[in-house]
Amino acid sequence: MNHISVDHFIIHQQQTHKSATGEFSQLLSDIIFASKIIASKIRSAGLQEILGSTKNKNATGDQVQKLDMYAHDVFIKIFQESGRFAAISSEESDELVLSPIKTGKYIIHLDPLDGSSNIDVNVSVGTIFSIHKLSKNEKVNSKTALKKGSQQVCAGYVLYGSSTMLVYTTGQGVHGFTLDTDIGEFLLSHPNIKIPTECKYYSINEGYQERWDQVISNFVLKCKKDGMKARYIGSLVSDFHRNLLKGGIFMYPADKKSPHGKLRIVYESNPMALIIKQAGGYASDGNQPILNIQPKLLHQRTPLFIGNKKIVKQLEKQYNKRK
Repeated sequence: MNHISVDHFIIHQQQTHKSATGEFSQLLSDIIFASKIIASKIRSAGLQEILGSTKNKNATGDQVQKLDMYAHDVFIKIFQESGRFAAISSEESDELVLSPIKTGKYIIHLDPLDGSSNIDVNVSVGTIFSIHKLSKNEKVNSKTALKKGSQQVCAGYVLYGSSTMLVYTTGQGVHGFTLDTDIGEFLLSHPNIKIPTECKYYSINEGYQERWDQVISNFVLKCKKDGMKARYIGSLVSDFHRNLLKGGIFMYPADKKSPHGKLRIVYESNPMALIIKQAGGYASDGNQPILNIQPKLLHQRTPLFIGNKKIVKQLEKQYNKRK
């Protein structure tokens, strides 16, 4: 493993931007610090009264897990203490959280703990984040916080699994860092990640097959005939991470129960779409690039097809033929 820490890597990237003030670098440091706290809590979750669900539901009606709220609270507290943001939105909150100092330039969108319902059975989960920058003289509000995914200045995720990994992009490639728990530092382990050209895996919940439209049914059948292997964990971060490193396509289509799709554009689809694009892949809602969609609501949902560019484009073509 390389001995370049993520902090040194961020500073090096900052030095390539002559106008950089350090505010963005400090914001990334806050995310890294919060993720270390959450990783520590997850490692001992089975020994603490933090497993299981709360009695509450989040803004989109999903059952809130205790660890969801723990992760949400950790991020909000750390961001508010530093004040290095204009606004924060979280999958676990109905409203924007505005900065107390009102001078921040950046809007942060968070899925604090993706796949947290899998914690009880010791399956990998993750944090997903997306960062946008306000334009000069632009005031933060519910409208300016909703920008296209193509306008992200940074996107990333933290995977809490057999090891804790941070993967992120600022538009200069995708880089992965593994947490060395002995020294408490993320070290560069996966520089300049590129998705393999061969698409080995398809990831979709086949338990929902009866809800699919004919395009998805036919496409999954083709994946099987082409010799692709089925792999599905049920945590977006985990499924995405495997396909990013090994080659594959992740599919969460609209269906009879969720006609607008299930995943959130702002919190899940946009950040993953930017990462996969920087890694040489592609993300679509079945009709257009995810990064081209203009969100209208913080918790807006979308279908998501993401992974190897060639095969995602093939699926998109099948949907566009129906128009």
